[in-house]
Amino acid sequence: MINFQWPWLLAVMPLPLLLRWWLPPKPQAEQAALIVPFLDDLPSRVPRYVVNVQTWPWRLAVMAWICLVVAATRPQWLGEPLELAVSGRDLMLAVDVSGSMEEKDFVINDKRYDRLTATKYVVSDFVQRRVGDRIGLVLFGTRAYLHVPLTFDRKTVETLLNEAFIGITEDDPQTSIGDAIGLAVKRLENEKSESRVLILLTDGANTAGELTPLKAAEIAARHHLKIYTVGIGADEMLVRSLFGTRRVNPSADLDEKTLQAIANTTGGRYFRARNTEELEQIYSLLDQLEPVEKDKQFFRPRTDLFYWPLAAAACLVAGLVWLRLRTA
Repeated sequence: MINFQWPWLLAVMPLPLLLRWWLPPKPQAEQAALIVPFLDDLPSRVPRYVVNVQTWPWRLAVMAWICLVVAATRPQWLGEPLELAVSGRDLMLAVDVSGSMEEKDFVINDKRYDRLTATKYVVSDFVQRRVGDRIGLVLFGTRAYLHVPLTFDRKTVETLLNEAFIGITEDDPQTSIGDAIGLAVKRLENEKSESRVLILLTDGANTAGELTPLKAAEIAARHHLKIYTVGIGADEMLVRSLFGTRRVNPSADLDEKTLQAIANTTGGRYFRARNTEELEQIYSLLDQLEPVEKDKQFFRPRTDLFYWPLAAAACLVAGLVWLRLRTA
């Protein structure tokens, strides 16, 4: 349907007519007159083409004025109502991009990939499912920084997550878990959301930063920030060398005790992801622990139409100018 955003502007439609009535008439200049002695012999009717020449400028002017007034009311086309799910939740993702995330111990479609690539693969789908949440992204290595501020634009979050790479924060392969939590708290403390959640994914221990993870968790708890921690990395991996094949634990540096304590302090949970399937199950479980939809809102998309009557008015004015020049 068509809607006029400012319909009260239609009240100015008769303004030119009122001005014609109220303003005094323009004095006519004295002109020479031609006395025709045989006036009665002239035809009493004016030819049709003469009448058209005299009336068409007025018609064009009236139509141009009507189009301008209609354009000023800002006509819009209202589309069908669309349903929006709004959760009222601020969801922050903190992803480890330190050097240890280069370890290729995850398999996707029968191919081996590094931990960061596997994280992108799973978290991207998770982000797209979070309809109604405001989502932000923190990347941390030696330093922690806000990569994406809180936004409803899930596509942007997914794109910038996929553009992240190992060492994007610093070349030094250390991990600042405490600073990542502290940054999330700082970004969320002034938000008036009903629920604040941080999902922190790492494959190591806190080796850098000014804030210890447990102290950061206490601050997060005081600000009602719930933290779900995810420890990523396989427990066992076959490594070939000159002396043959041996089994190693690529997750030996993972500090599960601290990650568990962070989750317990803030009322969250700790998860262990040893492969891609477990990582997908964790994020599916997070969908259940933090349901997406709370209530529904509707909005109708609007498409502006004012440029059509505005363009018509411009064409009519151009035609009026052309007539003036032609009859001049």
